[in-house]
Amino acid sequence: MRLFGYARVSTGQQSLDIQVNALKEAGVTTTRIFTDKASGSPTDREGLHLLRIKVEAGDVTLVKKLDRLGRDTADMIALLKEFDQLGVAIRFLDDGISTEGTMGKMVVTILSAVAQAERQRILERTNEGRIEAKVKGVKFGRKRTIDTEKIRALYENGIRATDIARQMGIGRSTVYKSLNEADQ
Repeated sequence: MRLFGYARVSTGQQSLDIQVNALKEAGVTTTRIFTDKASGSPTDREGLHLLRIKVEAGDVTLVKKLDRLGRDTADMIALLKEFDQLGVAIRFLDDGISTEGTMGKMVVTILSAVAQAERQRILERTNEGRIEAKVKGVKFGRKRTIDTEKIRALYENGIRATDIARQMGIGRSTVYKSLNEADQ
């Protein structure tokens, strides 16, 4: 039995260090750890693809958490089935579950479905909150840092948009946008 590891983060700005260190502490050698910096939805991730090529019957793949392997229940079931057909077990370190045995496979499938449903509920609640906040007049995004009154005063004193932009350290389009908003 050989140990392999898989780690994934959703974006390039996130760090794989915590997951990789946990896999090493569990006994996986660095050369057998496969990683991805990509969304968990598609299953055509490079690191996952390489892992699928390397594993053989009797191997065990360690993953820190269930949602690191995949997010979509259907994709997770397909991945679990694929690894099962190869004779490869998957153990989820933080969740304390494994695909070794019938009950383990069932538990992993159920938990992935529950996780997907919870992610969907979180998205729905977030969107509802955003809509409600907009109705109440909350503005999203970065706070405006330009002085629209100063731009208007300079423009009314005959200073051209290009000169206003240079003087204030902003783009000419920002000057025009500010003037247009003031007219409305």
